[in-house]
Amino acid sequence: MYCQAWFGLGAGALRRPAAVGGRPKWSRALCFAALWGLTLLGCASYSEHTKEARSALDAGDADKALKLYNERLDVKSAKDLPKELSGDNTLLVLERSMILQQLQQYALSSRDMQVADKQIEILDFDRKAIDDIGKYLFSDSTGPYKAPFYEKLLINTENMLNYLQVGDLNGARIEARRLAVMQSFIANHEGQGASLIGPGSYLAGFIFEKSGDPQEALRYYDEALQFDSFHSLAPVVVRLAARASYRTPRITKILDANAGAPAGPEEPAELLIVVNNGRVPAKIAKRVPIGLALTYASAFISPAQASQANELALQGLVTWINYPVLDKEKKVSPPLVTVDGRQLPVELALAVDSEAKKAWDDAQGAVVASAITRMIARVLAGQVAKKAGGDSTVGMLLSLGTQVALTANDVPDTRSWGTLPARIATSRVVLEPGRHEIEVSVSGSVRRQTVELTPGGWAVVGVTALR
Repeated sequence: MYCQAWFGLGAGALRRPAAVGGRPKWSRALCFAALWGLTLLGCASYSEHTKEARSALDAGDADKALKLYNERLDVKSAKDLPKELSGDNTLLVLERSMILQQLQQYALSSRDMQVADKQIEILDFDRKAIDDIGKYLFSDSTGPYKAPFYEKLLINTENMLNYLQVGDLNGARIEARRLAVMQSFIANHEGQGASLIGPGSYLAGFIFEKSGDPQEALRYYDEALQFDSFHSLAPVVVRLAARASYRTPRITKILDANAGAPAGPEEPAELLIVVNNGRVPAKIAKRVPIGLALTYASAFISPAQASQANELALQGLVTWINYPVLDKEKKVSPPLVTVDGRQLPVELALAVDSEAKKAWDDAQGAVVASAITRMIARVLAGQVAKKAGGDSTVGMLLSLGTQVALTANDVPDTRSWGTLPARIATSRVVLEPGRHEIEVSVSGSVRRQTVELTPGGWAVVGVTALR
């Protein structure tokens, strides 16, 4: 992807000998020069290209991070989209959307998420697909980016938050419907558990509650309660159940536990605070011994391929395998939320970093199997080139040149939505109508905001701190 043009140039130099007297004559100096150039040529992975921007986020400089992403997208400002939404550009736009959200540029953040959502497909590492995965002769990162389930669902979740922060219930409802469609698709293919996402269902329930649809609100809140026990939802469920017929064992249990409790206002003034805190671990390239790699890939690689890899290892032709892994997780402290000087309880809606690790654990075997498949193809291509060379020196150079060129292009796919928060937390409170002062302390920063609540009104405050 990043260096295929150079590979073509170097390989072309090795393929086209000068003709002298009707017979090709190889320039050994040219061969050595081309080989040396290919050896020096390194192909940076996606995570290496975005490392400086992530470092800026770690330092709390979201403006610098945004500038670096715009440079990578080759656009003048965040108002612009790249000319082509292919290759890495789709993922770069998606990553930029969260930085825009942190900078409270919600309209641009929402646009970026919608654009990326249309382009990004769901990752499939089914055993039946491993042959197709292994056909990548060069880099895993040559194809379009495909997202694991949790990333795809969080696009809609975070975009609902964008709409809610500007009070756009219509846009938020559309995004909630998109989430429902994606949840249904994932549930049909992977089971109900894979489609559940706490903050997404919670926000969708809030959206339909404030849209005057208690039946639909209860359905979404019930999905959120399947994911985790949100204590803040108990009084909400009781209030909505008085106006809706939707019932499940979870809803009934809450109603029974709160039977006889004083009824609150039917339409209270409410404040919902959502905090995006930290960042998920980025993917980085890693080398592991071939023996350990074969252990990781045992369920995804055929006995013939394993035997071939072991044979090449015994010949000393292969000792290591390159593949992507998750970087170390960073410690994330919970946010501190106060309203009018009073500290509010905070509920963890989703540990996104845990979802990332779980998704990677599920995919690791297939990814390593793909790396082994490419390694075998690379070595065999070198052996074919050696035979084609005829002359021993030329054959050796062709073999080494082919393998070096393929190795240079064999960059582990370190693409992931690296600007996703590590944790998503919520805090919800019923307040008297009027002006209220909010303060959220998170990741070493403090966000202060004033909201004005009308009788029966609501407000959503989102705080994103990607460090």
